[in-house]
Formats: sequence, C-alpha cells, structure tokens
Amino acid sequence: MAAQDGRLAGRRAIVTGAAHGIGRAIAQRLAHDGARVALLDRDRAAGEATAAAIRDGGGDGGDAAFIECDVADPASVRAAVAQTVDWLGGIDILVNNAGIPGPLVPADELDPADWARVLAVNLSGVFHCAKYALPLLEASGHGAMINIASTFGMVGAPGAAAYGAAKAGVIGLTRQLAVDYTPRGVRANAVSPGYIDNDMDRRRSRMTPEEAAAVVAERERAARLQPAGRQADPAEVAAVVAFLASDDASFVTGATIPVDGGCTAFFNLGRR
Repeated sequence: MAAQDGRLAGRRAIVTGAAHGIGRAIAQRLAHDGARVALLDRDRAAGEATAAAIRDGGGDGGDAAFIECDVADPASVRAAVAQTVDWLGGIDILVNNAGIPGPLVPADELDPADWARVLAVNLSGVFHCAKYALPLLEASGHGAMINIASTFGMVGAPGAAAYGAAKAGVIGLTRQLAVDYTPRGVRANAVSPGYIDNDMDRRRSRMTPEEAAAVVAERERAARLQPAGRQADPAEVAAVVAFLASDDASFVTGATIPVDGGCTAFFNLGRR
C-alpha cells in the first residue's frame, strides 16, 4: 500500500517522543497509513534519522519531519506546534507519547525532584501539547488525540509512585478532554501498553551488556506470566493508535484501551 492511498491520507499528525521505541513505531505506522507526520523529540540525531527512514520507506515512503521539542516546557511545545502548522497548515492527529520512567523506588525514598520531573514530562507534557494543539484539532473537523498511558496507571506496581500517578493522571485527563472536546469535534482516547519490548529512556545503553541482558530476561520472565505469555512489539501498540486516529474509530472517545496481552484482566497468582 502506498502511503498516499492509506486510511489516513491527507491527515496531518504530531507524535511526541517519536525518535525511539513506541513513538517511532507510531510515527512509522501513521505515515504508512498516509498521514504527514511531525516527529517531536529532544533527541535530534535519532529523530532526524527516524524521519529520514520514514521518507525513504524502501521507495514507498511517507512525509515526515523532525521538530525538536521538550514537552515539559510549555514554550518549547508552543513553538513546536507553530512549526508544525507552518509546515503542514494544520493538525488532525495528536499522539502524546513522550514519557520517562523515573526511579522505581518506594515513595518515601523518592526524591521530590524526581517526582516533579516524571510528572512534568508524563502528565504536564500531555497537557501542554493538548493546550496548544486543541484549537487546531477542532479546526480540522475530525480531530483525534491519542494519549499513551500505561497499565501502571490502571493498577498499582511496586515502586512506581511517580510513574503510576502520572499515567493515572493521563487517563483522567483523557476522559476530561473527551467530555469537553468531543462535542467540538475532537475525539480523545488513551492507550495503555503493558509489557512492550521497548527500552524507555534508553536505559540499557547506560548498562553493561550483562546488566542489560538481565533486565531483558526479567521483563520476559514477567511477561510470560501474562495470558499472552510474551512481550509485544511496539508496532502492535502503533496499530491500535492508528485505528483510534482514523475514521474507523469515529464513535470511540473517552476510552482507555489496554494493549497488554491480558495483563490487567488477569489476577496473577504467580503462575500463568
């Protein structure tokens, strides 16, 4: 399928945190389905490489451009949205994916600065992007916002006070945006990934090979306890996002969709 023939042909999209992992997969899928995509991220080298890969696309590429942005900084977001509009003329789709894990420690051991940083990126970043993009999404006549939450925002997880609180906030904010903006033509939904083969914040690159291998092995062990029995590929999350961005999801708003292999449906007794 040529990009210009896809179900998102003619749509203009922003994807935050698009240089790596799930964000990269989302940007690639939206472009594959025909959207023109602005990739927002702090990592210029990786972001530009992702945009170039989308444009190349093995000879059947889409239209993509990198725009440097720190979602925790409202001025940076406002400027990035303005740059996107200068390029695309408007916005039809906003995917708020940018996020950081923060330290996984009990709340009494969590540094207040780490708490503030996780919420600034993972929750306030969604608000900043929504604030500046919503008038443009409304003007498009078929606006769609998809916020990447987490199963950690739906159920508790050990040592995840900041991350879990931020992602639960994303889910609550998504519902509120759906209530306020669906009557104005903008659908808002959330996607909650579970165990995804995704190195958030590129932590493994800062580990020894042995440490990185141990982290992967532990994640795979935990994922095997879930009903699906494995981790997902980021492309599997991207497929759900692309559906929510499309007219196929025209009556879906205010929803939180787990993409978790059954994790949140399963009372885990320590065995699969």
